Amino acid sequence: MSKQTIVLASGNKGKLAELQNALDGFDVELVPQKEFDVTDVDETGLSFIENAILKARHASLATGLPALADDSGLEVDALDGEPGIYSARYSQLDPVFSESDDKDENNNLKLLKQLKHVQPENRSARFHCVLAFVRHAKDPNPLICQGSWEGQIEIEISGDGGFGYDPLFFVKEENCTAAQLSKEKKNEISHRGKAIAQLKQVFRL
Repeated sequence: MSKQTIVLASGNKGKLAELQNALDGFDVELVPQKEFDVTDVDETGLSFIENAILKARHASLATGLPALADDSGLEVDALDGEPGIYSARYSQLDPVFSESDDKDENNNLKLLKQLKHVQPENRSARFHCVLAFVRHAKDPNPLICQGSWEGQIEIEISGDGGFGYDPLFFVKEENCTAAQLSKEKKNEISHRGKAIAQLKQVFRL
């Protein structure tokens, strides 16, 4: 019996590996949407949940297959929740950062700029991750899994692991940034790790 194909509404290899590993016991194969020539959908939602569902429905509609999507980001209290749902494109509209092609570096530099006058004790933040699974494009009851990860924003970049805002996200319990954690430890305690653990418990086709 062949495995059920599920489309991943992302081209991120790290996410693909983590999510496929989570679904190993379900006899499914997770295939990134780019292998079906599916383009990214405009993320017009106002929350992580809305955007995750948008991406999952778009991938499912384009392929006729079940789809899984992830939407995640960083919420900083001193910035009223920014960058939030705009985390991946936080620096794109800022001309100060237009010369470099390194999106992660630009986003981190902008975050440091925005927090320049904020004291360390007031830099509380958290990562959020939402996973949305739809059995078909019009699935009336998408499966939603969520995870969050508390920390604070450092005053300078530390560590060369991970991606995104990891070099600025200080994890008090581990006394280091997310970029200084081992991959195994990060997968265990991160926002995405928690959402994936939830997915493993409730997943159904």
